Formats: sequence, C-alpha cells, structure tokens
Amino acid sequence: MSDPNPHADDSYQWGPPQQDGQGNGPAGAGAPAYGYPQPLPESAAQPGPAYGYPPGPAAQPMVPGHGHAQPGAPMAGAPLLALGDITVVNDQIITPVGTMPLKGAVWSATDLSHTEERIPTVAIVLAIVFALLCLVGLLFLLMKEKKTTGFIQVSVTSDGKHHSTMIPATGPETFPWVMAQLNSARAMSV
Repeated sequence: MSDPNPHADDSYQWGPPQQDGQGNGPAGAGAPAYGYPQPLPESAAQPGPAYGYPPGPAAQPMVPGHGHAQPGAPMAGAPLLALGDITVVNDQIITPVGTMPLKGAVWSATDLSHTEERIPTVAIVLAIVFALLCLVGLLFLLMKEKKTTGFIQVSVTSDGKHHSTMIPATGPETFPWVMAQLNSARAMSV
C-alpha cells in the first residue's frame, strides 16, 4: 500500500520537489521551489520599513515655505482630542481639509440644537381613560417628555484654512460637553 496507484509510471514523485545543495528547486531546474523561503537578491541588502509602517521623519513630504506636512501625510502620536472629524494630535489639527498647526488656531462653537418639552401620547390616552372613571386621570397630563434635536457646529481656523463640523445633539448635556472639549483645544492652541 506504499504506492497509491500501482499502474502509474515513475515520472511523478509524491511530496514537495527535492532541492539541490544550493536551496534551489528540483535538482538542475535553477528556479526556487514554490513555498520555500527564498534567498534575498543582492539589491535588497538593506530592507526598508515594513508595509504599513510610516516612513521616518526625513521622508515625510513637506509643503514649501511651511513647517508642516501635507494633507494625507502620516502623523505620529496619539489623538489628544477629537470633535467630529477634527482631531488634535501633538501640535497639529487634522481635518479632511488637511493638517493645520495647533498654535494660533481659532476655535468656535454654535449651538444649533433645541429641546422640546411636550406631553407624551401615552399620558393623553391614560388621562382620557381614567378621566371617565374619576378625575384623578387628569394627573397624567402632568407627565412631560423632553426631546433634543439638532446639531452643534464646531469650527476651526488656522494657517489660512477653515473647517467646520456638525456634532449631533443627543441631549441637553451635549453642548456643555462640546464646550468643555473646545476650551481644552483653545488652551492647547495658545
């Protein structure tokens, strides 16, 4: 049972191709075998950075006359602050418009949200049902529901560039939270 097909000729050998002494593929073929580690060519004596890693600081593209990297250039450091699509990293502000210097940036926020207070539909139905039984059902009309809708607009201007973003207001506490983040960004911009 050592040979799976006793009728086959001996031209095909089971298993990976045998290598010769130099690490090449089948003896005499000269081409390396598939799946085996390949020797580095002479031109690759000093391999560069691995795929996905940003190049060193000397390789970052620079805008002539400015001391900051071009939009889309890799940035180093963890984000210190993020408001919508505006991110503050070290001494730069990263936006879809491009990068801007953090020093001297002007920040502003506008509250475009509003909070409504209304009587929910359930309270009206319960008031009608219980008003027929007794006048206590009118107390259900004291139930109130608050709903906040809208956005908070955050704008930043620096180095002749301007960018605005809209942050959805999820409640009445959203605008004070945005202002706290904005005041932190203003303190870093000085």
